Amino acid sequence: MKINIKATGITLTPDISNYVEKRIFTIEKYVESSANAVAQVEVGKNTLHHKSGDIFRAEVHIVGAGLNLYAASEQSDLYAAIDLVKDEIIQSILHTKGKRQTLTRKGAQMIKNAMKGISNSTTRGFSWGMERFRFKGFKKRP
Repeated sequence: MKINIKATGITLTPDISNYVEKRIFTIEKYVESSANAVAQVEVGKNTLHHKSGDIFRAEVHIVGAGLNLYAASEQSDLYAAIDLVKDEIIQSILHTKGKRQTLTRKGAQMIKNAMKGISNSTTRGFSWGMERFRFKGFKKRP
């Protein structure tokens, strides 16, 4: 996975860059290894008039590998914001992966029920059932 880091309102020091790469690189084990995913990370200082003190912001946008996920976090400490955004993006990756698997399993179960002829609330499988597809053995040639 490729990681692009951008700093807004602060200077990107090697320490911050290494910390971001170390934290975001752990996300790679949740993304398919053969995919060419890109993680775009933006860290910076947020200056809003209704918040006092230094507020740091971290954003992660993952594109590729069938994913288009975004997470953002604001904290009073830059490193805490990076840790929190990493946890949020991992949670959204797992949620998306679980949702995809659930939909696949639901579809497979519906097809299985239809082929078996089991009644499923209002529908009843195919009228001819699976009997004609069952293996009854090889016929002996005379």
